[in-house]
Amino acid sequence: MTSLSHPAQRRAIIETCLAMNGAGINQGASGNLSVRVEGGFLITPSSLPYDETAPEDIVEMGFDGTYVGRRRPSSEWRFHRDILKARSDVDVVLHTHSTFATALAVHGRGIPSFHYMVALAGGDSIRCAPYATFGTQELSDHALAALEGRLACLLANHGMIVLGKTLKGALALAVEVETLARQYLHAHLLGEPVILPPEEIARVAEKMRRMKYGLPPDEDAAPEDTARPRET
Repeated sequence: MTSLSHPAQRRAIIETCLAMNGAGINQGASGNLSVRVEGGFLITPSSLPYDETAPEDIVEMGFDGTYVGRRRPSSEWRFHRDILKARSDVDVVLHTHSTFATALAVHGRGIPSFHYMVALAGGDSIRCAPYATFGTQELSDHALAALEGRLACLLANHGMIVLGKTLKGALALAVEVETLARQYLHAHLLGEPVILPPEEIARVAEKMRRMKYGLPPDEDAAPEDTARPRET
């Protein structure tokens, strides 16, 4: 019997998919997830509920579109393949039909910088890609364009895509994008929200970058404005 390739990654994909459903950002067999491996990527199978998915159901694909496994790959394999092929800075592609992000997407609306946390997605907006039929090359091309310089986008009349270096990071970003979508929709109940300028989002992104590496958020902060360990 041939041993299963990448067993740990297969289990982690299933656990992340179940966590997506548990977090309320996905349901049933909708959405899909892929992880880069040597020579290609692993991807969730088509039309199989995550709570019925076993490690051997996860499909291994090459960048040439060929696959190995007992299941067919997700119908959205094209944008997973194209994104991972074009974006060496990411190793995970997560797609979900979360409620609030999709509510914006069905109006063809992205998420502007109404809140500074939009910077987590890599820019001063989360774009919405034009509509195209699911599983098509046209949808993949639209998604690639909307993700240029970004780690997240919405898909018109469809859902969202987020990118990450790790499964944990991609899931966290998906939850954050859904939270931002919910906040943006609620903010509209009071009128058009105030939009932060690009230079402020760039400033926030730099502070976040420094904090990620354990540095003080402001390089030029005065000593009295910098938190310091207490002497004991």
